[in-house]
Amino acid sequence: MKELIKDFLHWLTFEKGYSPHTVAGYQHDLLEFVATIADGVPVQAIDTTSVRQFVVSLHGKNNTATVARKLSAMRTFFRFLQRQKVVTADPLAGISGPKIAQLIPVFLTVDEVFLLLETPSEKDSFMTRDLAILELLYSTGMRVAELVSRDLRHLDFDTEMLTVRGKGNKERLVPVGRPAREAVLAWLSRRQQLMEERAGRGLVLEKEALFLNNRGSRLTTRSVERIVRAYGERAGIPQTVTPHALRHSFATHLLEMGADLRSVQELLGHASLSTTQRYTHLTLDHLAEVYDKAHPMAKK
Repeated sequence: MKELIKDFLHWLTFEKGYSPHTVAGYQHDLLEFVATIADGVPVQAIDTTSVRQFVVSLHGKNNTATVARKLSAMRTFFRFLQRQKVVTADPLAGISGPKIAQLIPVFLTVDEVFLLLETPSEKDSFMTRDLAILELLYSTGMRVAELVSRDLRHLDFDTEMLTVRGKGNKERLVPVGRPAREAVLAWLSRRQQLMEERAGRGLVLEKEALFLNNRGSRLTTRSVERIVRAYGERAGIPQTVTPHALRHSFATHLLEMGADLRSVQELLGHASLSTTQRYTHLTLDHLAEVYDKAHPMAKK
């Protein structure tokens, strides 16, 4: 069974292009399920009853989102085994996952975004880098993992486009707005100075990464999350500001200004339009609020 899981994880990594974080999640969920199966039981003997017993054991210890995620991992695994002709039947065929409440994405208002972008100052050691990060996240709607994986070669100043590699190893081109371009150019000037200083001291440099830490290495997602959160707190924004909140803000503000859903889907790199549609709830609320404030008949 564990050998089959190993083959499955290899397929996710090299055929589907899943991130190491996602693959590790699948591995954890599947091994948790395997631990409930008696030793020596072949995968062909696993039936719906075995799966139902596992699902029952999850309730009370996990929230509905976690249970749904574990079921999704198992469903993908057994479909893989069917394609490989290891099993003939899917033991999850008659099992439906728990319903998950659709959470409204956390986003910032336009004024809050502007306040955040004005927060980096000369007293910050990496002001130009941090401002470039904030501007680029809001300008492109990138995921934080996509941001930290960008190299210098991915940004084309002539076409004003950034090449982004998203989930499933899929590439997309995203326009970069003027404020973000100027912020990145300012950072690249400072980046060159840092490179020369480190080279003068005989230190090893990361030559390709767009964003570097104070040691000259590529920034991590955790570092960017800390940077964004710290500036949000300093700006006095009441909610916790995360890179994903800036991604949500990017999508919400585009839709509020009249962008069509398909275009926003392409910019965000969503595989399904339904994933993008959750932002329409926010824009409808916004339109209703504008109507109530502006339409003369709404006040009667």
